[in-house]
Amino acid sequence: MEMKLKYHLRHFILISFFLPLAFSSQGQWWKKTEEAEKERSKGMLLLTSEVQIEATQAINQMYNFKFPEAEREFNYLKVKYPNHPLPDFLLGLMQWWKIVPNTGNEVFDDRLVEYMDKSIEKAEKIWDETENPEAAFFMAAAYGFKGRLHAERKNWTRATLAAKNALKYLEYSRQFADFSPELMFGDGLYNYYYHFIKQNFPLLRPVLWLFPKANKLMGIQQLEKVSYQAFYTRTEARYFLLQIYGMENMSDKAYDLAKYTHENFPDNPFFHRYLARSAFMIGKLDQAMELSKDILSKIDQHQIGYEATSGRYASYILGYYYLYIFKNPIEAKKYFNECLSFSKQTDSMDSGYYWASVLGLARIAYQELNYDQAVDYCKEVLDKADRKSSQHTEAKKLLAEAKKARRKRK
Repeated sequence: MEMKLKYHLRHFILISFFLPLAFSSQGQWWKKTEEAEKERSKGMLLLTSEVQIEATQAINQMYNFKFPEAEREFNYLKVKYPNHPLPDFLLGLMQWWKIVPNTGNEVFDDRLVEYMDKSIEKAEKIWDETENPEAAFFMAAAYGFKGRLHAERKNWTRATLAAKNALKYLEYSRQFADFSPELMFGDGLYNYYYHFIKQNFPLLRPVLWLFPKANKLMGIQQLEKVSYQAFYTRTEARYFLLQIYGMENMSDKAYDLAKYTHENFPDNPFFHRYLARSAFMIGKLDQAMELSKDILSKIDQHQIGYEATSGRYASYILGYYYLYIFKNPIEAKKYFNECLSFSKQTDSMDSGYYWASVLGLARIAYQELNYDQAVDYCKEVLDKADRKSSQHTEAKKLLAEAKKARRKRK
């Protein structure tokens, strides 16, 4: 018994002696960890592991259209870091994603500008005091989003001024190499859209003299790098790449990226409809139909972000398949009429899907021997659709056939 007591006493003494050393060592360990984190992040909130962990879930919720959950976390960051531009920037970015499903929706414009202005104000204060390149990054990003919104609203003067400010602060933030994946996002957009504007907006070409030359192919390559290397801007890069791939007829790339983004954010209507569109473009019939019906179901359920623009995509795809593949004019007529209705809700009667649906209804009327209606539909296409469009050419041909059939019947 005495031997056991001595044994336990010896261990108690050893523990009592080493425990304070252990806690002291642990304290030093945490202190060293904090110092290492400060050294790694260079004192920048964007690069702090803790903030990246805190922000990741909220950012993912935002891109998956879980806005109340994302807003709670962004506001928590705002309380925790009241003088930093990051929380206001994220809250402003969330307003943009409320606009994305239908960019004609101006309800969230004022709040977006308000949050971006707050982010710029806080970043300017930090910049004036320390010339911290992180502050320059936020000013570049916030001005970039303001320019993006002004361009969408065709406020070209404001868009130009915002773009010039964004480029100015982008240059300032280049001194910090660790931001390179994030900074490449701005470079990529500039390099691509400089040429896009030059080709598609002739009235704005004189404005481009105010900006340096750009490289379109390099812009696409830069955005692709950002899409898998950056932390904060990778999903934004994917958003733009989906549209760029569509404009550049890179259908396979568009499909692969749309599939990846939809799998990661299944309740994001923009990624959802782009996958449906991409599947349709490369002939994945079953998938395109399933995705389109799911979109229409989510619209019926009033799911956040699912509205008439996504409905226009989905209903046209289904109308096309039912008319031209399944030879089912009854179902085709239903979906084409839905497409017209969705288009009118968003004032999108100049879209290709709208006129293709009108032409589809003209074909159905012709098949049903309703030549008067077929003529009316064809005339509508010829009067209002783009003269260079395939719908205009096909409507002209079908109109002649319908008039000829009508004369024969008389």
